[in-house]
Amino acid sequence: DLRKQARQLENELDLKLVSFSKLCTSYSGARDGRRDRYSSDTTPLLNGSSQDRMFETMAVEIEQLLGKLTGINDKMAEYTSSAGVPSLNAALMHTLQRHRDILQDYTHEFHKTKANFLAIRERENLLGSVRKDIESYKSGSGVNNRRTELFLKEHEHLRNSDRLIEETISIAMATKENMTSQRGMLKSIQSKMNTLANRFPAVNSLIQRINLRKRRDSLVLGGVVGVCTILLLLYAFH
Repeated sequence: DLRKQARQLENELDLKLVSFSKLCTSYSGARDGRRDRYSSDTTPLLNGSSQDRMFETMAVEIEQLLGKLTGINDKMAEYTSSAGVPSLNAALMHTLQRHRDILQDYTHEFHKTKANFLAIRERENLLGSVRKDIESYKSGSGVNNRRTELFLKEHEHLRNSDRLIEETISIAMATKENMTSQRGMLKSIQSKMNTLANRFPAVNSLIQRINLRKRRDSLVLGGVVGVCTILLLLYAFH
């Protein structure tokens, strides 16, 4: 029952995290389109948009699901340590560790996505303030239109550079996550190989005992057959 509940919560978390990641990915694009649509700052850049409200709602829901999954893992840990299940302890501990790893991965992904979203929103607030100052300066002094245009171009270049840097960092983080996942798989394979290597001496010892018993039984049987043969010969000659 606990495993079923854990799997159900993990499936819900997986769907929520996918939607959460899509929301954070589309946030920056929507802000860029809004800035390109309006040539002036008559409409605020951040005006309590639905994306911000969706972010807060989904973050609360994911945190609640993570809390429930943590509670289920704690209950499974209590069950594995309880009396009456010693023969299944190894399998149960393996299952519990797998669910703990899944919970850790989901928690890490949630915090990473949330941090990226907050960083994007903070950057958008900063860029919106800078853009507003530039537009105010441009509208207030017609003599310096050329200089303002240069400022705007420079600002656009900086924004493009910032976007390229973010893409590079995202690729590096994805590569790091893949390498971490591969390292975990290699560690799991190594632990299984060590377990098999530890089991082989016990198997060899058991086979040796079986062979010794077979040899002993063969000697006993041969002795009995020999004694019977001698007795039959003595009886026949007598």
